[in-house]
Amino acid sequence: MKKGINYWAFPPQADGSPADLLAALKHAKELGYDCFEVTVERTGLISVDTTREQAESVRREAERLGIALVTSASGLAWGESPSDSDPQVRGRAIQTFERAMEVSSWLGITTMLSRPGMVSAVFVPDFEPQPYEKVYERAREAVQALLPTAERVGVKLAVENVWNRFLLSPLEMRAFIDSFESELIGSYFDVGNVVLYGYPQDWIRTLGSRIVRVHIKDFMLDRREGTYAWKNIGEGEIDTTFLISHRLPLEEAAQGYANFSDNQNAWTKVVLKTGR
Repeated sequence: MKKGINYWAFPPQADGSPADLLAALKHAKELGYDCFEVTVERTGLISVDTTREQAESVRREAERLGIALVTSASGLAWGESPSDSDPQVRGRAIQTFERAMEVSSWLGITTMLSRPGMVSAVFVPDFEPQPYEKVYERAREAVQALLPTAERVGVKLAVENVWNRFLLSPLEMRAFIDSFESELIGSYFDVGNVVLYGYPQDWIRTLGSRIVRVHIKDFMLDRREGTYAWKNIGEGEIDTTFLISHRLPLEEAAQGYANFSDNQNAWTKVVLKTGR
């Protein structure tokens, strides 16, 4: 397992401009992260206009620092959704994502976060809500159109569960992914995003190996007051104890590790107790 951090986690510079990407890479490494999630923007060092030479320069700097670039994300689909009612907008959204995947491949990235459809979103107030069934159809068409590019550049599509009022249950997400019968699409599971309307453990059990990447953040929902807040990991209400399959005394660590290494299905997460 590799622990990483997303570029959006870094605050803007003193003049209000976005964080310097190369400085963020260096800071992430200093903080002890194994990898870094790049974001493909409309403008900036890594954007849809980035050249191969520019991307490979960033890749070399990451390699020099010893921090891996394995995933990418983009917020561009909020402005131009692949499931928009306007076919011209849908076409532009697909072309933009194809370009973002290509730029990601030049960085050495193998998985890109995807939001193929949106019914509506509270933080996109000008977007007219779309019929759910139509969004599903258009999202499938968008992914189908993107798969040839994904294969060509070697970047897997990872569909995120996010507040787009689409694919609201793990059963829907599983069926959506399975409908393509392709190893090039999986789930980018966001633990915090699902708490508003579900339970992370349900999604993890249902999606299983379809989950190719995970976003981790904590969340606190006040159901009585109808309010919520994002929290630091361990400070919210997300229960991680369901992940633990075995608890062993420290003296049995070697045997526990052997069982885990042998890929025995029941041995998924072992917690060692020191006896104190």
